[in-house]
Amino acid sequence: MNPAFQFNQYVLKRQVFALAGKFRFYNPGGQLVMFSEQKMFKLREDIRVYADEGKSQEVLMIKARQIIDFSAAFDVVDSATGMKVGALRRKGLQSILRDEWEILDVGDNVIGSLVEDSMGLALLRRFLSNLIPQNYDILIGSTRVADLKQNFNPFTYELNIDFSMDVAHQLDRRLGVAAGILLAAIEGRQQ
Repeated sequence: MNPAFQFNQYVLKRQVFALAGKFRFYNPGGQLVMFSEQKMFKLREDIRVYADEGKSQEVLMIKARQIIDFSAAFDVVDSATGMKVGALRRKGLQSILRDEWEILDVGDNVIGSLVEDSMGLALLRRFLSNLIPQNYDILIGSTRVADLKQNFNPFTYELNIDFSMDVAHQLDRRLGVAAGILLAAIEGRQQ
């Protein structure tokens, strides 16, 4: 596995006013460890993640299975091996009021979930103010293995991704990184 996935904590930053989505992952020391640029005007999401901004080494691919799907599924593939790591699937209608995703293994079996923190705060975000930062938990079974917490910043989207509670490494970090990008790219459009 690429060394970019070795960290327990990342900060994902996305420029708010950029035409194309540019995502930068920083390690706890503040060093850039991954970069992604979302292509504009694509009918089907195809997000590539690189080890640097020069895009010299692709490390991860996140690809939508269908063009338009309210319960979209995104395959996560390790670019070095070409092997599928798992998938993330949005829970369609259930995500209208509160964002919820399923985490799937290689065989598309549900192994966990990505859930927005609380229904009350989710409703406030959607109907009153998008100034309330989002917070998500990743659960494998009933065990919380990651926390994804948005920092309020009007000029950039910042998401702290924390895997430190996953001491048993139940969640493949590549799936966790893909979840962060999808939240910034897909859910970020709703704000």
